[in-house]
Amino acid sequence: MFGTSIHWTTFFYLLVDTCIVLFTLYLVAKSKRNGLNRFLYLGCFFVTYNASGGFLPVEGFPGPEIVQYIITYGVAITLCVYIVFYLYKEYDIIVLKFHSSVKNLALITASGFITLYLIPYFLTSSLQTSRLLFTIPFSFLAFIFLLIFYKRISNPTNPNRFIIRRNRLSTISVSAIALLPICTAIGDYQWITFTVMNSAFFSITSMEIDRHLYFLENKNKMFEVFSFYRENKEKLLEPKLIYQSLTRREIEIAISILNRNTYKEIGQSFFIAERTVSKHASNIFKKTGVKNRIEFLKRFGKKK
Repeated sequence: MFGTSIHWTTFFYLLVDTCIVLFTLYLVAKSKRNGLNRFLYLGCFFVTYNASGGFLPVEGFPGPEIVQYIITYGVAITLCVYIVFYLYKEYDIIVLKFHSSVKNLALITASGFITLYLIPYFLTSSLQTSRLLFTIPFSFLAFIFLLIFYKRISNPTNPNRFIIRRNRLSTISVSAIALLPICTAIGDYQWITFTVMNSAFFSITSMEIDRHLYFLENKNKMFEVFSFYRENKEKLLEPKLIYQSLTRREIEIAISILNRNTYKEIGQSFFIAERTVSKHASNIFKKTGVKNRIEFLKRFGKKK
């Protein structure tokens, strides 16, 4: 299209992702809350990925051709790492097995790109050879990470449908990352590669929409909490963090507490440690001006 290498499917995804980003930007500006900032950054990464991977390589680009591939691979690698970061934040994950923190994953991927792609290219001048040397081992590593991540979040007996839906959508996102090296090794078939990768963005977008609907479904349970904010926001003598808005994760935990779930049950539902639930609960209590769980339930357990 347009005299470039971009495929119509890639251009379609570029338009759709741009619309999602613009709408998200509107919501952030309208609500003046930063709850969607992480999703907004993710959307910008996907727009950049679609544009760079779709239009490049192009004739007349300054510098050698390898520069264009460095840009496209660099954007793709950054996007994959950010998706992992996004999901780590979603599940309160610090590190999985084998020291797979976001920082370590980024270092491994970047060093692998240099040693398995760039160096072989400069030695052989063959893009195909470099592509295979880089993508084949990383396909193996990506699927190992997928299995580890799935084991971390999977729990078929979980009765919470909201969490089950989020787990399935998260698995789709990580599966897209795992399939990206394979799609790259197959060749420059944009309609395959960009469909796979954009499925990750659409899955995460569905997660955000589902979270919003979940909050709306449980808004009556949070009626007293939000009323407390409106009534006390202007009464503060000095700015304090304890009265700032609850984060989205804290709202999820607060709803579970109002449902009379124990910390252990909440931890099992959200696949996080019980001590992590306790930490979130402590922040919730501070922000709502209560001392403990009992006071929280007495004050906010019933809707006026």
